[in-house]
Amino acid sequence: MAITDLAFSYSNNSTLVQQSGMQQLVLAHQSELSEVSAVPCFFWGSITDPLLTSKCLLTLAKVVQSSFGPVPPSLRDPIVSAGTDQIRFEGFSSCNGVYARVDLLEDAIDGEFISSGTTNVDFNEPMLNALNAVKKTEKMVLGVGSKEVSISTDKTKVVEKKVTLPPRWIKGLTSVQLYLAGMQEKYSLSKIQIIQLFQGIPKGSVKGELFLSQRGPRFVFSPIATAGSVRVGGVQRLRLLEGILPYAEKLIVYQEDGGESCAFVADFGKIRLSLALSPDNYRGFSGEGNVLENMVKAVPQEWVHAVNSLLKSNALFDPTLLAIEHDVDFASMDTLTGSLSSIGLLGYDLHDHQHYYRRLPFKTERILALNPRLKNAQKLVTTDGVQFVKNTPSYIEARVEGSGVKHTVIIAGDKQQCTCDWFTNHQGKRGLCKHILAVKMLNG
Repeated sequence: MAITDLAFSYSNNSTLVQQSGMQQLVLAHQSELSEVSAVPCFFWGSITDPLLTSKCLLTLAKVVQSSFGPVPPSLRDPIVSAGTDQIRFEGFSSCNGVYARVDLLEDAIDGEFISSGTTNVDFNEPMLNALNAVKKTEKMVLGVGSKEVSISTDKTKVVEKKVTLPPRWIKGLTSVQLYLAGMQEKYSLSKIQIIQLFQGIPKGSVKGELFLSQRGPRFVFSPIATAGSVRVGGVQRLRLLEGILPYAEKLIVYQEDGGESCAFVADFGKIRLSLALSPDNYRGFSGEGNVLENMVKAVPQEWVHAVNSLLKSNALFDPTLLAIEHDVDFASMDTLTGSLSSIGLLGYDLHDHQHYYRRLPFKTERILALNPRLKNAQKLVTTDGVQFVKNTPSYIEARVEGSGVKHTVIIAGDKQQCTCDWFTNHQGKRGLCKHILAVKMLNG
C-alpha cells in the first residue's frame, strides 16, 4: 500500500472494515498513543552499570552547560528518548557548536519498556549531585516518562520535570544529523592511544584549526594537514570528554565528507557516548543550512503526520526501504526525510550507519519558522522574484531579486552558484542561499 493511502487514513481518522499493511500499523499505533497519554511512562528499570552511566550523563551535562562562543552558558536540558530496547540522552552546548549523545544499549538497562517516546528535562543541581555521588556498587533505578525523568539511588531520589525544547536545539538537531550522515570512520584509538592523544591537546584556547593524524602507533594534533588527517576546529572542546576517558574501551573518530565537521565516539561496550563538533567555535550547528536543499519540494503535511504515527522512538529509519515498501519515489522520500529532519524528528547513529526516529511533539509550520532562508525563498517564488534567462536540463541561468539588486544564479549539473554575499562568503558550505533555493523550487 502506498504512503499516500497511509496519509489518507491518517487525515480521515476513520475506522475501515478492511484494513491492511500500513493502515493497520497506523491505527494500532494511534491506539497506543491514546494509552500513553493515560499511562505516560516509557521505561522503568535498573541501570546495570550505575557508575559508568553516571559518568556519561555528567559528561553530557557538562556539554550542555558549556559555551565556546558569544552565547553565555544558559541551558541544561537533555532530550531523552526511550524505545526499541535502548535509551538515548542528547544535548547541545549553549553555543550550539557541540552535540553530545549518550546511548544506553540493551545490556546497560534491565527493566520494562511500557511504551516509547521522547521528553526533555532540566538536569538541575540535585540531579547532578546525585549522579556525582554514585559509587561502583550502588544501585540505580531510572524512570523515563512523557512528563518527567527520575533517578533513584541508595541515597536519594531525584525527579526532573519536562521543560520546553529550545528552538535553537531543534535547528541544531536538523543540521547535526545531516553532518553525521555524511561522516566516515577515519581512526580507531585504543585505551593507551586515547590517553596519549588527550595529553597532547594544547593548553588554553587554540585559534584556528588542528589536524589529527597517525604517526606510527601514536595519534597527534598538528597545525599542518597531511594525507588522511582529520580537521578539528576548536580542539579544546574535546576536553569535555576527559571525565570518561579512563573507562573507554576505544575511541572512534569520524569526519564528514567535506571535512567541515568531525565526531568522536567513546565506546564502553554497553554504552556509547558520541561528541560531534561544528566546524569552528564560532559556528553553531543551528546556523548551518545544509538540510534546506532537501526541502525545496513541498511535502503534504499528512505524510509527515502519517510517518510520525507509524514509527516509534529510536526505531531505525531507512528511507530506501520505506520508499520501496510503500511505493514512494526516491526524490519524494528525500524531501520527506528533509522535512522530518527539519523539525527534529530524525537522528543519525554513526555506529549503525543509519537514521533513527525521534518522537517529539511538533507543528509542521515550524519548518518555515525555523528556516528563514526557506521562507524567504518561497516569498521570492510567490512575488515573481525569479526570471529565467535559460532553463535546460543541463544548464539553468536566472536573475533573482535581491536588496536593491538582481543576483545571477547559475546551476550546471551538480555545480551551483550565486552572486549574493552569502554564497560568496560560504561557497555552499553552510547550505544554499535563498536565491538558489527559489530557482530550484520553480524548476521542480
